[in-house]
Formats: sequence, structure tokens, C-alpha cells
Amino acid sequence: MSIIRQADFKDDIDKLRDLFWEYLQWANARNYEEFGIKLDISAMLEDDMDKLEIFSPPNGCLLLAFDDSAVAGLACMSKMKGEIGGIKRMYVQPSFRGRGIGRELLEGLIEEARSIGYSLIRLDSARYMKEAHSLYRSAGFEEIDEYPESEIPEEFREHWVFMEKYL
Repeated sequence: MSIIRQADFKDDIDKLRDLFWEYLQWANARNYEEFGIKLDISAMLEDDMDKLEIFSPPNGCLLLAFDDSAVAGLACMSKMKGEIGGIKRMYVQPSFRGRGIGRELLEGLIEEARSIGYSLIRLDSARYMKEAHSLYRSAGFEEIDEYPESEIPEEFREHWVFMEKYL
């Protein structure tokens, strides 16, 4: 069984950087393969690392998953507006997939969202992330129209799925 815990931004910084980078490389390769979209992932990584505080309590969280003491994945949530939280960068390393770690991370985010006091959580993900969409649906997320707080550029939104869950 895996262990899920809030990341310590000081002690876990190298793990976080590595996981964010791995996620961005994977997503960028898939975006190019599926849609011909290539992003500046080096700039995105630096932006993510510069803004880690948006994922810190009391309005957010950044969960790390460990399996036999090895880092297996992460999931982030920040405040969007009002009582709405936003899930970002949910990622499980390929060698750890199929073990329920993604579900544990998602359940951890939902629990954190409730404890923060959010009444709604939203997310967006690329259309090719079908396994993730199945996980989200099984946890009660429903597909919605794009929302204004999404960070996805307008020209790419046609390739994305937008979802939400009332708590």
C-alpha cells in the first residue's frame, strides 16, 4: 500500500521538480503526438516551481505518493475563486500505474478540498487522458463546458476535457 502525504516544499523540492519535469515531458510528447502542440516546458517548470505556494495550506495542497519509500506520484490543488478548488498536475509515474495510487491521490485531494471548505472542485485534462477521465468519473466528477479560470490557452481548449465535482 502506498503512503500519501503533504509535500514539504523545502525537504521535497528535488522530488517535486523531478516529478513536475517528468509530467511535463510526458504531456508535451503526447500533446505533440496527438495535436501537433509543443509547449515551452522548461518555462512551465520554472513557473510551477516559482508558484508552489499556491498549493500550500490553508487554500491548497500538494500531495506526494510513495510506494515502498520510492516516490510514485503527485497531485496538486489550489484555490480558483470563492469556494472552488482546482486540481492540477495529477501524475503517477508509469512504473507505478495500475496499483490504485492515482485513486488514493484523488481521494486525498477530495478530502483536503472538503476540509478547506470548498463546495466544488474542477479540473481539466487533455482528451487523450482517458484512464484519468475514467478515474475522475468514478469519483463523481462530471464533464462540463470550459470554465474561465482554466489556464489552458483558448486555442487548445478544443483538445481538453473540463470536469467538476460538487462536495
